[in-house]
Amino acid sequence: MQHLALGFAMHGPIPPHRFFPYLTWTEIEAMPHRDQVVIVQPMGAIEQHGPHLPLVVDSAIATTVLGHALARLDETIPAYSLPPLYYGKSNEHWHFPGTITLSAETLLRVITEVAESLYRAGFRKLVLLNAHGGQPQVLEIVARDLHLAYPDLMVFPLFVWAVPNAAVDLLPPQELELGIHAGDAETSLMLSILPDQVRMDKAQAEFPQNLPTNTWLTMEGALPFAWVTQDLSQSGVLGDPTVATAAKGDQLLESLVQGWVTVLGDIHRFQQPHA
Repeated sequence: MQHLALGFAMHGPIPPHRFFPYLTWTEIEAMPHRDQVVIVQPMGAIEQHGPHLPLVVDSAIATTVLGHALARLDETIPAYSLPPLYYGKSNEHWHFPGTITLSAETLLRVITEVAESLYRAGFRKLVLLNAHGGQPQVLEIVARDLHLAYPDLMVFPLFVWAVPNAAVDLLPPQELELGIHAGDAETSLMLSILPDQVRMDKAQAEFPQNLPTNTWLTMEGALPFAWVTQDLSQSGVLGDPTVATAAKGDQLLESLVQGWVTVLGDIHRFQQPHA
C-alpha cells in the first residue's frame, strides 16, 4: 500500500517541542525536576458566537495565545501544552444550534482525572488556561479541590483575558462593559488568527436590552444575576462586531501574548506558600 504523507500537524499553533503529546514516556521518565515543569491545559468551548463567527472561537483564542507565548518563552523554562480541551460548560448558549456543552460535573471530573494523571507522572504545576467566560467558577472549584487532595499540587485557574491587554485602549466604554460575547474584541482577534472563518458580511451589533437600572445588580461583576444568552440577545451576539478589524486583533493578540509570557515565567518560579 502506498504511503500517504498527509503533512498534518497536530500541534497547531503550539511549538512542536512544547507539545506534551509529542513526548514519549521514556522522555518524561527521564525529565529532570518534573515538579517544576509547567503543564498548561488550554481550554475553550464549542458554542455559538453569533452568525458571523465559528463555534471554535474560545478554543482558538486560548490555543493561539498560548502557542505564541510558548514560542517566546525563555527556552530554559520547561513548559508544555496539553491538547486543547475544546468542550466546556456552555449551557448558557444551548438554545442556539451547534453549541456543545458539558455539565459542570463532567467538566470537573475531566479536569480532575487529567490532573491526577499528571500528578502520577511527577508533575506538580498545572495551568488551566481558559478563554470561555462561562466556566471560570468551575475551574476555581476544581483547582481548590485538587490542591486539598494533593497538597503539593499547584493549580492555576486562569482566564486568558485577565492579563493586561490592549482592549482598554481599543474599545469604547459600552463595548468594554457589555461586549462580552462575539463583539469587537473577539471578532477582531479572530480576524487576526482565523480570518478565513469570519463572515463579516453577517456581523450584526446587539447589546442586551432591558437591563435593570437604579440598582447595584449587573450581568457580571460583584453583584450578578443569573442569565442565559437567550435572555439578552436574539442573534447570540453581545457587543458590536461590525467595527472589528484585523489590525485591532493584531494589537490584542500581541498584548495578550506578552502578558502570558510573563505569567508563565511567574508560574515556573512560583512556590506554594506555607504558614
